[in-house]
Amino acid sequence: MNGYTNNYLANQVNTASPEQLMLMLYDGAVRFASLAIKAITDDTPDKRSYFINKTYAILSEFAATLDHNQDAQLAENLDALYSYMQQQLMEANLKNNAAPVIEVKKMLSDLRQTWAQAIEMNKKEKQPTQAAEGTPEGKSDYKPLAAAM
Repeated sequence: MNGYTNNYLANQVNTASPEQLMLMLYDGAVRFASLAIKAITDDTPDKRSYFINKTYAILSEFAATLDHNQDAQLAENLDALYSYMQQQLMEANLKNNAAPVIEVKKMLSDLRQTWAQAIEMNKKEKQPTQAAEGTPEGKSDYKPLAAAM
């Protein structure tokens, strides 16, 4: 990547909301899982390990930032799901098997879609309240998905 691309990406991350950052991380995890699958099919073990480790690291970040005080049951379920996906990634790496990574990629894609829908629904629910309170749209201090962050 060149300097302009790095600056653009840094600006995107620095100006993103917590919800946007979460979706960006899901996008990255899906992309890295796809690249890991390709590395397995291309029989390139160094790339396989690299991309599996990248996916694993994002899952670790998700698990580490769960807020068990907001919605303990949701956080517990997500933690178990992230742990399962990490186990699948370890198995894929050890056995050079794409099937577990394919499963993880699907799960990540589904979770990303679910969070995107939840974020949109929450924005729509907050808009009438913000208008009634005189708060400019998009300028609120609410934390819509605190249990997942």
